[in-house]
Amino acid sequence: MNVAEIMRALATFAWLGSLAVIALVVLRVGRGRPVKSAAALVLGMIVLATLLTVVSAGLVFVQPEERGVVISALAPKGYREDVLQPGLRWIVPFFENVVIYPISRQIYTMTIAEGSGPSDDLEVTARTSDGQEVFIDGSVIFSIDPDEVIDVHIQWKSRYSTEVVRPQARGIIRDAASQYAVEQIVTSERDAFKDRILLELSDKLADNGLVLVDFVLRNITFSPEYAASVEQKQIAEQQAQQARLVVEQRRQEAEQARQTAQGQADAAVIAAEGRAEARLIEADAEAKALELIAAALRTSPDLITYTYVQKLGPGIQVMLVPNDNPFLLPLPSLPQE
Repeated sequence: MNVAEIMRALATFAWLGSLAVIALVVLRVGRGRPVKSAAALVLGMIVLATLLTVVSAGLVFVQPEERGVVISALAPKGYREDVLQPGLRWIVPFFENVVIYPISRQIYTMTIAEGSGPSDDLEVTARTSDGQEVFIDGSVIFSIDPDEVIDVHIQWKSRYSTEVVRPQARGIIRDAASQYAVEQIVTSERDAFKDRILLELSDKLADNGLVLVDFVLRNITFSPEYAASVEQKQIAEQQAQQARLVVEQRRQEAEQARQTAQGQADAAVIAAEGRAEARLIEADAEAKALELIAAALRTSPDLITYTYVQKLGPGIQVMLVPNDNPFLLPLPSLPQE
């Protein structure tokens, strides 16, 4: 409770007190008692109540989020040209009164969506450039320009929300929607659509002493027929995308099988080349070994006999061979008798 309200309350109590004192005086007169002191008390109470009434009528407390327009019977134009600023202010009692306007942010909402909070109006029905009907939910966040409070009072008084914000917002939204196709509004051009509304609405509100803080594009819906066609299109696109994924999966599987087969073939070729090279090396080594053996036999004919004997078991003392096989080892010659 501010000082001005306290003064008005005191004035009210003073008048009630005055009435009570007057009733007491009347009662004393009816009983034949003296009323000299009571009359003085009544007069004092009336003077006090009148003084408090005059003071309370002249005091105005303006909140920080408010501005006051002083309507004055003493001013040439019928109002003070200066806005009443926040704080405790004085006006001429009974010749001036104050109309308070909020300069804090206000919201005008257009929606019928469930669970979206209180709504000032229904959503905006608009037509896009391709003739489709769309329903646009939005909120206009605005405030009164503190420097234009007097002009707002003169032009609109308290009707600025219903007669400025509402028609301007709804008309601009419809005009902006007509510049875009329905798919653009909900996809690629949604931000441009919102920015267009912001720019045009800001200019219109500024011309009427209001400041646009923001425009919130809450939701965009379609007619039931178009919504059904969009759903069918999305289903078809999803099916086509699924088919493309299946084709791509089959292609990748075929490519993987081809690469696997190619790897196996390459491995087989490498293995065959390795075996061939190893066989060549082995044959070359055998040939060189045979050459060395042949050279050794040419210089030492008894080497083969020595090698054969080395291969025999250590316990062999007698060997029997068929009589029709040649001797592998040279036999000693027997003396002639």
